[in-house]
Amino acid sequence: MNVKSYSVHGAGLGLRRALTGPLSDPYPDNIDFMEVAPENWIGVGGAYATQLRGFTEKYPFVCHGLSLSIGSPAPLDEQLVRDIKAFLDEHNVRCYSEHLSYCSDDSHLYDLMPIPFTEEAVKYVAERIRRVQDILERRIAIENVSYYAAPGKEIEEIEFINAVLNEADCDLLLDINNIYVNSINHRYDAENFLLSLPAERIAYAHVAGHYNEAEDLIVDTHGAEVIDPVWNLLEKAYQAFGVFPTLLERDFNFPETATLLSEVDKIHHLQDAAAGENTEKLA
Repeated sequence: MNVKSYSVHGAGLGLRRALTGPLSDPYPDNIDFMEVAPENWIGVGGAYATQLRGFTEKYPFVCHGLSLSIGSPAPLDEQLVRDIKAFLDEHNVRCYSEHLSYCSDDSHLYDLMPIPFTEEAVKYVAERIRRVQDILERRIAIENVSYYAAPGKEIEEIEFINAVLNEADCDLLLDINNIYVNSINHRYDAENFLLSLPAERIAYAHVAGHYNEAEDLIVDTHGAEVIDPVWNLLEKAYQAFGVFPTLLERDFNFPETATLLSEVDKIHHLQDAAAGENTEKLA
């Protein structure tokens, strides 16, 4: 069971600009931490900057990047990394994470592209992660991503993820929904995949909704409610690894605030139940 300490705790919510108004009057008391994409806020001034400061003074924050493009063939954007470091320091951000994918070459691709599952890519990506950690002067977490094709695949996805984590000596942002999405799209057992990940590297987790394009094709959208199979997979993760911080992602198609916060409460409920079960096992 995972007994590590975490930089944040409990149940969190991703803060989007459309939510700054609804969530500030009043600030919800069932949110333990929040997350933003630093690229969406770096250099922003005026009313938005004031709103963000209100939230970062109220809640612990983590950051989930969009543009680091850790698997890109293009050189690492070290100026972006330095800008992110300044943002993390300014807002006392507890943890920084990014996607195990890439989104740029000579220009920005505006999508998360899959890194080939190869030993060569493991070494390439791990070296870039280590460089980012050196510049930031902190460990980072890398997220297991959803993907729809596996070009150049030589090893399995789970082997690739674990090899990158070990080679780079970084943490894991555990995305529960992405495991479920990939398990349907690529026909593997989601629970077996989950249990093959290193519990000791989990920094925090994501849950989110998705779109069913067909029976055998799910698109990761963050635009719908979390479905029961994803909640069930999160419950199994808590039972196997212990309770870890978990954040609800919602990027668009926002419901009423009460409905959104009820999903945060669902995380709390699962965490409390798992904590009680684990206490009984230790008694």
